[in-house]
Amino acid sequence: MANIATEKITLPVADGTSMAAYVARPAGDGKFPGMLVFQEAFGVNAHIRDITERFAREGYVAIAPELFHRTAPGFEGRYDDFPSAMQHLQALTEAGQAADLRAAYDWLCGQAQVSPDRIASIGFCMGGRTSFLASATVPLQACISFYGGGIAQTMLPRAGDLRAPILFFWGSLDKHITLEHTRAVEDALAKAKKPYVNVNFSYADHGFFCDARPSYHPAAARLAWSLSLQFLDVHLQGARAQSR
Repeated sequence: MANIATEKITLPVADGTSMAAYVARPAGDGKFPGMLVFQEAFGVNAHIRDITERFAREGYVAIAPELFHRTAPGFEGRYDDFPSAMQHLQALTEAGQAADLRAAYDWLCGQAQVSPDRIASIGFCMGGRTSFLASATVPLQACISFYGGGIAQTMLPRAGDLRAPILFFWGSLDKHITLEHTRAVEDALAKAKKPYVNVNFSYADHGFFCDARPSYHPAAARLAWSLSLQFLDVHLQGARAQSR
């Protein structure tokens, strides 16, 4: 298992705010791809930090920005207490999230360890929508969205702006993101002639990738992780192979 280094940093955002972020990177010198990791509504918690570290072990410099920094710096909500996260979720704006992801993207591009032409994003639930927005905002090479809530309702006008191939993961048992929603996303990307891969697990629910949730599905999570790494290797030109 590769050695990694972790740290918490503070980034300036264009709107004058400051944003904390969790960073994990391979130990030692080299040129590595970069990964933007976008949180669920429950903050940059142990689950999101673990994902960030998993990418570092795969040879990525990964950063998870705290997207609730304007209303709740350091927020980590409980999975059984969604109402505590709702007020911060509702306070998010597209402009604010775009500024936040740009700050994190610019930080990656400024790192001597990072190849600026090999940067991708991944996000979960709320962060799945942010990952979609990232591909429409900065020049990524790949984008992954896990059960991105609200894409169908709020992001489809941006489909034509997507700059990177995107991999979607959905769970058919998800009562919040329906088949009608996922089809609307597919239709919008097809109409815009954007490259995408759509993976729908018939046996999985919302949040199936998170081992801290009751909806965690180990088999679906394992397969989704493997597919994600393969997708990134293809579109980041053999990222893991080049990083070793």
